[in-house]
Amino acid sequence: MDVTQCVDVNALRIAYRKEGNGQPVVFLHGFFGDHRVWRWQYELADQYTVVSWDAPGCGRSSSPPANFRMSNYADCLASFIQALELGRPHIVGNSFGGTLALELCVRHPDVIRSVVAADTYAGWSGSFSPEIVAGRLSQSLPDLDLPADMVVAKWMPGFVTASAPQSLKDELGEIISGFHPAGMRVMIQALAEADLRDVLVQVTLPTLLIWGDKDVRSPLTVAEDLQARILGSRLVMIPGAGHLSHAEAADRFNAELRSFLQSIPG
Repeated sequence: MDVTQCVDVNALRIAYRKEGNGQPVVFLHGFFGDHRVWRWQYELADQYTVVSWDAPGCGRSSSPPANFRMSNYADCLASFIQALELGRPHIVGNSFGGTLALELCVRHPDVIRSVVAADTYAGWSGSFSPEIVAGRLSQSLPDLDLPADMVVAKWMPGFVTASAPQSLKDELGEIISGFHPAGMRVMIQALAEADLRDVLVQVTLPTLLIWGDKDVRSPLTVAEDLQARILGSRLVMIPGAGHLSHAEAADRFNAELRSFLQSIPG
């Protein structure tokens, strides 16, 4: 059953899922994802209004222009929040979505109540050397021309650990298989070019960093660097989880998320 709705934002159709009541929490996915990767977090709808979008070029959302970059995604997200009349929501982002959440903090700080960045980056250019960024681009972009099953086989080991349940891998594999090559190409370029290192000092909102300690795509050194650059931020490690810690260790992730959200004055 399709539970998504759509809204027109800045000349783009944005699909999303919205459930629950209470303070709004907006969830932002990463590469090869859409709103479905947050299904484990909808248990928070017993206390919060939970919203997860399909980023432009993903799921049922329309594709952005080829020159769309992180600042454009952030402006689109700010308009999306306004269109849904969410006030000042909490923002939770994984991987690309975490970088987008931090970009939103810098460009539109008055739109957000708090930020949770999970297994993410200060942009690839903000977290890695130019050589590593070039390598990631050369490894990622050609994958967009591969059959979906080959993409799933190549990317799954970077998303969850080898010990993740097969049922979880199957569910994530179905989501990954539905990716849109044009949308993913723009998203990859945007993350590759993003470099938030020098502006993270502007992030003064309550900030929680959540990391799977087995994350191979965004290693712990990236988490430690972000924590050092975002004053007052707190880093929580989830043992045994990979890059999609919110899916692989949902119970622990949700407990940490609830605790953080409840600590923020209404």
